[in-house]
Amino acid sequence: MTATIELTERDTRILRALHTHRVLTTPQIGELFFNGTYSRAAQRRLLKLAQRDTVDRFVPHRGHWNAPYHWTLALEGARVLAEQQGLTPQQIGYRADVQRRMRVSSQLPHTTGLAQSYVAFATNARATQGASLQRWWPQARCQTNWGRHVRPDAYLRWRQNDTDVDAFVEYDTGTEPLARVAAKISRYRNLAEETQLRSPVLFIVTGPERLTNLCRVLDIGGRWVPVHVSTLDQLTYPGPARPIWRRAGDPACTLRSMTELT
Repeated sequence: MTATIELTERDTRILRALHTHRVLTTPQIGELFFNGTYSRAAQRRLLKLAQRDTVDRFVPHRGHWNAPYHWTLALEGARVLAEQQGLTPQQIGYRADVQRRMRVSSQLPHTTGLAQSYVAFATNARATQGASLQRWWPQARCQTNWGRHVRPDAYLRWRQNDTDVDAFVEYDTGTEPLARVAAKISRYRNLAEETQLRSPVLFIVTGPERLTNLCRVLDIGGRWVPVHVSTLDQLTYPGPARPIWRRAGDPACTLRSMTELT
């Protein structure tokens, strides 16, 4: 029998985050909604939510033996979110079969890495005076808006003091050939020319070697599509507000902060 617990406002935010990002690990949820990566409160609350069948958990078959629990939205959680909008789980895009396949999907490292990118932006914004992550649109919404030209992994708006930075996000696991990644820049340029809007692109990679290689092959992008690259480790610490962004094609390898990307 499903356990009955009263859902809090924070519980609902967790459910929304799982719906948006598809998969979040216990440390990621701890960072976003509790008191840190190793929050016991996060672990206890997630288990309570699982007892109510609002969330599901699994440990990936691939990867390190001590990988944390990975959490997804369960049917009861989808019903909660749908009812708030007067819709059904299907109408908000929930599909149980897709959720189950995620457990063994080859895309799982990309999904969790992109989620970690969001966590890094969100938590660093909270810790940086005058900063806020005002917008994070996931891939599905990006595709609806710009899919004719580009399919970014996310779109963000970072505000710090009086500076706004709107940028597309590409999370790169290193599996795509460099030439295919480089070809994306021309499509971003086509979008910028059509909209007459500046379209910065932030590439987040998994290691320094990939960063060096991407900076070598990526088009500098010009004034309309400036391209910057950083690693997931740097994004996590010291964070995007610090000078961690390297401009593609810049022989000086000058590092910039978010407010210097405008």
